[in-house]
Amino acid sequence: MAIEVDKQGRVTLVTLHRPGVRNAVDAATAQALHAAFLDFERDDGADVAVFHGAGGHFCAGWDLQAGARLQAEGTSPEALARGLDYAASTPDPPGPMGPSRLQLSKPVVAAISGAAVAGGMELALWCDLRVMEEDAYFGVYCRRFGVPLIDGGTVRLPRLIGLSQALDLILTGRKVEAHEALRMGLCNRVVPPGQALVAALALAGEIAAFPQTTLRADRASAIAQEGLPLADALLQEWQGGRACLADALRGAASFAAGQGRHGKF
Repeated sequence: MAIEVDKQGRVTLVTLHRPGVRNAVDAATAQALHAAFLDFERDDGADVAVFHGAGGHFCAGWDLQAGARLQAEGTSPEALARGLDYAASTPDPPGPMGPSRLQLSKPVVAAISGAAVAGGMELALWCDLRVMEEDAYFGVYCRRFGVPLIDGGTVRLPRLIGLSQALDLILTGRKVEAHEALRMGLCNRVVPPGQALVAALALAGEIAAFPQTTLRADRASAIAQEGLPLADALLQEWQGGRACLADALRGAASFAAGQGRHGKF
């Protein structure tokens, strides 16, 4: 199976399992990956997902061998586009790489080893947080082959690290190693080789332990405020937070009882 799903308490581990092609994604894998994250979104027993690639690599992007077969079969660019078409009004739309157009209500943590390049980098950008091994790397490697960024790369990358740094990566396609990625905000944690999955699962477990209604409301506000006037963003924040005041009262009572003081979790 190209996609493996493992429930670990409140954490769902989704693993890309095509190690023979560095977890490159073909059409069937994209559909399975999309379905796996939709199942996670709909699972009331799951709070956080960890996204991982088997065999030492996160994801090498679109499966170019599959693309070459389409070319050999005479598939036209128009036919390819129809198969990947995107209407924002479509509920839970799939992306060419799978879940890249989904807007989940729950967080996803990427555990990145080896290559996270081209469409694989776009999948990592789709995640909320990225835990990266010291010898892992990003890169818009599809620049070499004329394959466009159509899984959110030109949108999420500038929003994450700023336009100037994003254009450096988009225009050059150069390799970005872990410590540079950390410096520019492209990843959130750097860990020793072989430790990304363990660290990502631990981080996901920490996040899953918090009161989830408030966590998701704050996450949603932080994501949706992009581009809004300040007054509109503040109103949106209040509307989401207002529904969490029962949690706030319970939290205040816990504090008064001596729990969670001095930053302890």
